Amino acid sequence: MPSLIDNGSSALLMENEIKDKRSNPKKKSKDEITFNKRQLRSETLKTDVIANEMELSSPKKWKSPRRCINDSPNTITKEICKTFESKTVISSRKNLCEKFMEKPKWDLNDCEQMNAVKEVLHLSTAPSAIVCREEEQMRVLDFCKACVEEEKAGSLYVCGCPGTGKTLSMEKVKQLLVGWVEEGGFQLPDVLTLNCTTLTNTREIFSKILQIYQPHKKMGGALSPLQQLQKLFSMKKQSSDKKMMLIIADELDYLITKDRVVLHDLFTLTTLPFSRCILIGIANAIDLADRFLPKLQSLNCKPILVTFRAYSKDQMLKILQQRVMDLPYDVFQPQALELCARKVAAASGDMRKALCVCRSAIEMLEAELKDTSTKFLEENSSLKQSITPTEKLLKEQEISIVKVDHMAVALSRTFKSGTVDTIQSLPQHQQMILCSVVKLFRGGKKDTTVGEMNRYYTDICKSALVPPTGSSDFTDMCKVLCDQGLIKLGQSRKDKLKRVTLKVDEADITFALQGIRFFRNCLQ
Repeated sequence: MPSLIDNGSSALLMENEIKDKRSNPKKKSKDEITFNKRQLRSETLKTDVIANEMELSSPKKWKSPRRCINDSPNTITKEICKTFESKTVISSRKNLCEKFMEKPKWDLNDCEQMNAVKEVLHLSTAPSAIVCREEEQMRVLDFCKACVEEEKAGSLYVCGCPGTGKTLSMEKVKQLLVGWVEEGGFQLPDVLTLNCTTLTNTREIFSKILQIYQPHKKMGGALSPLQQLQKLFSMKKQSSDKKMMLIIADELDYLITKDRVVLHDLFTLTTLPFSRCILIGIANAIDLADRFLPKLQSLNCKPILVTFRAYSKDQMLKILQQRVMDLPYDVFQPQALELCARKVAAASGDMRKALCVCRSAIEMLEAELKDTSTKFLEENSSLKQSITPTEKLLKEQEISIVKVDHMAVALSRTFKSGTVDTIQSLPQHQQMILCSVVKLFRGGKKDTTVGEMNRYYTDICKSALVPPTGSSDFTDMCKVLCDQGLIKLGQSRKDKLKRVTLKVDEADITFALQGIRFFRNCLQ
């Protein structure tokens, strides 16, 4: 009986399935669904394998750049280059920081280290390498080479603002010239380097030149040293056997006299037919050749002009880093040096001023260390605690480097003065007059007239879209500035012809006004 029932039930199930298939032909059984799924999986795997093989065997087809800008054959290359560049920039910054951080900290209590630091930053200490003046040095060197090769005299005038590396660059040129002469087999010229401020009188320079040119001949006689030189450089027999002579005259503007005869005679020596002088004059006045040498200009023997511009922030920072790198320990925080370079470059571009600020910051650090040590000892003695050497060393190491705060205070002490406060408290138009004075005296001029200063003031007002005052009001403002001790007015019947001289440092005016964008644009 059970078998019959089972057979009957199975038969009924089969009949129901047949009916379902007839009624719904799309419906599939479970076995068929499972089988189809397995078959689809196997086919998908096969297609994936075939696609991978095709990708390996054939190059990738790139999308059109119009459809997708980022998808192009150069995209991967660009991304790799960007990654490499970013890594290079990061690594270069890291290396720059490591240069400052690799060195050990210095001991401010060590007198030898303190003296070494101050000596490196002293004005009289020549740096190990002269940087940022390569172009100017090559121009002067090429001039000297041409004179030595052709055995021909010539004159060159080096000018620029104070503290721009003129004297140091001439020393470097002298070294390079000696090396070039030895390699080329030329005759080494006699060199005379003198500072005109050391001369007892202006005409003594001719006797100095004669002593180099004829060292064994006694001075004196009927002819003056200048006349003897003129005679020597006018005779072929006496001058042909002599060597070339390089004369480097620093602070040349000290030779300016009322009649300007000494300057004329000095430069005229290089124009004589058999002269063998190579004259290099160095001074701060940019327009000296135009103002004091008109005769030479009319004779077509105006000296070649090489101008040394004020140092920029990057150049000043590079020079400071070069000086500090010579020390075996860290003294300055990198950000502190950058602050010093930025502020001094904006005020004057004088490298000597930057070195003074750095030395002032070190003196401040030294004073702060003494004050901190004294307070630390007093606090611990009041608490009746014993101070271990380790605690004292850790306390000193906290302030063992010049930081931004020290440099900021040193800058304010160097530039901040009663003059700066006075300038900052002036009305706008009086400050604009001072801006015109700074622009007038940048070329090395020592004085001007009220009328010329009024023209500069009017130009500044027009460029700044500010209505200028009248001539009478301008004269009254100049009198106020004279009463404040900022300028000096000369005597004249006409106000326009009164001579104007500046009684304060130009850097003080620039420093007082550089924080305001309006005046910063006026001073450019």
